Amino acid sequence: MCRALAYLGQPVLLDNLLFQPDSALVKQSFMPKMLGLLNLAGFGFKAWDRGSFDPDKPFGYASTSLPVYDRNLKALAEKIRPSCVLAHVRGVPYSTDAVISRQNVHPFQFPGCRIALAHNGDLDCMRDMKPLLVGHVRPEFVKMITGTTDSEWIYALLISNLEDPARSATAEEIVRAVEKTLAILRDTRARLGIALTSPVNLFITTGNQLAAVRYCFDFGCYRTDDPARLIEANFNYYSLWYTSGSEYGCHDGEWKMIGGADTADSIMIASEPLTRDTSTWLEVPEYSMIYADTRSGRPTVEVHYLD
Repeated sequence: MCRALAYLGQPVLLDNLLFQPDSALVKQSFMPKMLGLLNLAGFGFKAWDRGSFDPDKPFGYASTSLPVYDRNLKALAEKIRPSCVLAHVRGVPYSTDAVISRQNVHPFQFPGCRIALAHNGDLDCMRDMKPLLVGHVRPEFVKMITGTTDSEWIYALLISNLEDPARSATAEEIVRAVEKTLAILRDTRARLGIALTSPVNLFITTGNQLAAVRYCFDFGCYRTDDPARLIEANFNYYSLWYTSGSEYGCHDGEWKMIGGADTADSIMIASEPLTRDTSTWLEVPEYSMIYADTRSGRPTVEVHYLD
């Protein structure tokens, strides 16, 4: 039920992603266009600036405050011009069981690991799954899990399936790690007899690479024993979109990405388009991973289909 965005390319003012556009990420916390629920459980971002000290280490920000009222966030957004961003507004079920804490704010990035991850979705029966999942997570990463979310466990599984989480992985290594992570989750769900819709849209970045996964376990299988636990958002496949071009900004009074894919040097992936003009946005296929990096000097997009 969250909303997220990832950007890679020419330096862009963070304000132009979070606050200014028609459907900027901060606006999606209280007025999402492709989700019927609000996202009021916190905000976080990781941002990489090539001109900053130690450019492989991102700026980080996390708060449980509503981002629309966050003056610190607004002040930072008006000053930072990163070349890569991963940002997330967190949504949780409307329930007294929900845990709102700094430890549960995305993106997740353990010390010494290059990959950061944000998640849009909800793994059903996660409390039952954790005892079975712990054996698939490297012991050093189990000790780093401090929150209560399914998302942090997905992140721990992902980096546990990388040969060396301290370096940038290749596209093939990220695909394999994603596939292994999903396979572990699928097997664990089967062992526990879990067959309920559970979306797992993932946003992954190292500062030089972007990947996003659009995936859902058992889509269309809903709880019937307790209607109060049926979330309206589960009736729709969680959205995921991307756009690429040579310049993102406000052009002739309209926020858009211009330049076209042929001359693209920037790419943006988001839960829903940030701009009113959606003509340059493409929907990520279901059960797939989109990948982009800057090896050739500009982002090259690849789509990998997942089991």
